[in-house]
Formats: sequence, C-alpha cells, structure tokens
Amino acid sequence: MLLKFTKMHGLGNDFVVVDAVSRKVFFNKRQIERLSDRNWGIGFDQLLVVEPPTQPDMDFRYRIYNSDGSEVEHCGNGARCFAKFVLDRELTNKRVIDVETKRGAIQLRVMDDGLVTVDMGVPSFEPSDLPFTADTSDELYSILVADKEYLLTPVSVGNPHAVIKVDQLLDEEVAKVGSLLECHERFPQKVNVGFMQVVSPEEINLRVYERGSGETQACGTGTCAAVVAGIKQGWLSPKVIAHLRGGDLQIEWQGAGQPILMTGPAEKVFEGQIYL
Repeated sequence: MLLKFTKMHGLGNDFVVVDAVSRKVFFNKRQIERLSDRNWGIGFDQLLVVEPPTQPDMDFRYRIYNSDGSEVEHCGNGARCFAKFVLDRELTNKRVIDVETKRGAIQLRVMDDGLVTVDMGVPSFEPSDLPFTADTSDELYSILVADKEYLLTPVSVGNPHAVIKVDQLLDEEVAKVGSLLECHERFPQKVNVGFMQVVSPEEINLRVYERGSGETQACGTGTCAAVVAGIKQGWLSPKVIAHLRGGDLQIEWQGAGQPILMTGPAEKVFEGQIYL
C-alpha cells in the first residue's frame, strides 16, 4: 500500500500524520516500528491517525501510536498538530474542533496568530487513575530508583505521569532515572517521567522521558502534568510558561475540578509518501 503522510512537529516533538478520513488506513505494530525508524523509515515520536468520529457531536477521532507501536491515550503536542492538519487539508473549516481520543473528548481552538489552545481536560491525582501502586495517601510519594530516593507527584492527564522536582536538569539523570521509572513495578502500565526545575512561580524548565519513546524535545501532556503538580504542591501560580528543549508552552490551570489549557505552536515540515 502506498501511504501518503504529513510530517509535523510541536516544539520538536515530531509526528507523522495520516488522513484516514478520506481513505481507510490500518497499521500493525511492525509497520509502525518500521515507519518510526529514523534510518530505515520516516522517523517520528508518534504516529497520529485522523479518523471519522464515532459520536454525532464530535468532528473527528484521533488515534496516537508511539514509535514502539503501542497505542496511547493522549498527546498534547500531537493535538495541536492535529488541528493544523485538518484545517490545512480542508477536512474542516472550523476553528473550534471537538475530537474523540482514547482518553475521551478534547477541544482544540485555533487562534488568529496560528497558535493552538487545547482543552486537555481535568487532571486526576488519584493513584488508581494512572495506575500507580501507592502504599500511603500522601501528596508526594517516595520511590527508590538507582539507589537514590526520589519524591514524585503522580498525575493523570489522560495518560500517566510521574513528576519529579529537581534542582538541576542533568542529562544522565533524565536518561537513567527516566528509563528505570518508566517500567517501575509501581506503574503497572508504565509511566511518563517529568523532571521539573522551578525558576519562579510563573516559569519552569522541563524535560520529559516519554513512555514508549524515550526523551523527546517536548511533551504536551508531560508539561500539563508538571505544571498542575507544581500548582498542587504550592510551587507554581495558575499560569505558567514552561521551557522545553524544543521551545515554550503556556499552561493554565485554575485548580481542582477545572480543565488544563495548553497553548503552543504546530508546524508542518513536509508531505510525502511511502510503501508499507
């Protein structure tokens, strides 16, 4: 099969986006792994598949696959690319787009300046929602990794995250601790790991080791998780600029029961086609 695709990125977190509205497209794990290979395929962090909705009040269905072929619930940077893609391809003329995901419904709002604001939904700090095996009912949980104790905040923003506040962002720590925590036994469905350095109540530096992909240039859900964890712990204000390796995101959260709003860019890199 000849597959037409669009390569996109959100702050360097890169995607291959496929239109499965105009033509039905199906992928298996082997095909996704091949396509994601940066030497033998196209190369990407996630594959985004745009499908027709299954519910009458939705505009599209949005499916997300990691480079290892696993399907995930949510991707914030991908959601912004999704919005730009469906407008550029004239699959819709709406500037406010309602989309189904594996996690549930999300709303995408394309601004006049080209930035996209995503309503990421209401976060949960319940360990069972990640899931996370908690032996206490604390807000900060202690976990031993590589002979060192880390304090983390578990938070679900549709997918599971563990947020660690650090004094410095160190390459070796992100790679080693991120990979060990991703597969830690207390996270039975694995976890995304965020390393957050608080610059001020309105500003953070962040690196994220993503489940199934490793460290990426930017992670939208990871940024949302880090900011809401920081707000919950009293370290951050309700509106924060997050500096990631690929650029900046703005996150706003007004507290318990309220949705997270994430605003940032989305860029098309090129279009192409490849035989599966």
